[in-house]
Amino acid sequence: MSKYETLLFDVDDTLLDFDLAEESALSRLFEQENIATTPTMIARYKEINASMWRAFERGEVTKNTLHNTRFSIALKEFGIDVDGEYFETVFQKYLQEAHHYVDGAHELIAQLAKNYNLYVVSNGVTKTQNKRLVDADLAKYFQAIFISEQTGYQKPMPAFFDYVFERIDGLNKDKTLIIGDSLTSDVKGGLLAGIDTCWFNIRNIYNTTDIQPHYEIKKLQELQTLLNK
Repeated sequence: MSKYETLLFDVDDTLLDFDLAEESALSRLFEQENIATTPTMIARYKEINASMWRAFERGEVTKNTLHNTRFSIALKEFGIDVDGEYFETVFQKYLQEAHHYVDGAHELIAQLAKNYNLYVVSNGVTKTQNKRLVDADLAKYFQAIFISEQTGYQKPMPAFFDYVFERIDGLNKDKTLIIGDSLTSDVKGGLLAGIDTCWFNIRNIYNTTDIQPHYEIKKLQELQTLLNK
């Protein structure tokens, strides 16, 4: 019998492959706006985006600032002036239409839903994440979907988890596990919230931080084995 009753899942690069979704959305966005991109431009955008997401996790920038300026900041370095808010709107439209699975995600969630209470905890955009989860036929397996935009807080803030815990009837933190790909968001947030953590090391990277998860898996299928121990 598993130690856990409640499983909290991140979305991007945990259940849905964000890299594929992002590449598709970026390609369609730049093609629509007649902007010829180079690998250097795309790489720089991703660097700036990642940096701004880390700042968001630390509470240093708002989500609106992140979303409405990341394109204008990145493209300005290449001499291209754009309306960042407009680009974000178009990007989110195309991102909503992309819901590529992480390998084995649908099968695993369908199986786990038979024996566990499943919830989504995401720092993404509410409308985008909800549509992607519905289109991927995953939303129906979760008892609730918690997204930072609707909570007013973000992972790893303890307040985000307080919001979630207050809305799960009969939650036992000792029997709750969070699963996600981000050490700084999912794992750190889980540790601060006092629950067990499972780092989905999807990119097989070395942990150079002082954040130590309770478990580490490199393929989603390993989670079932972990839970059965």
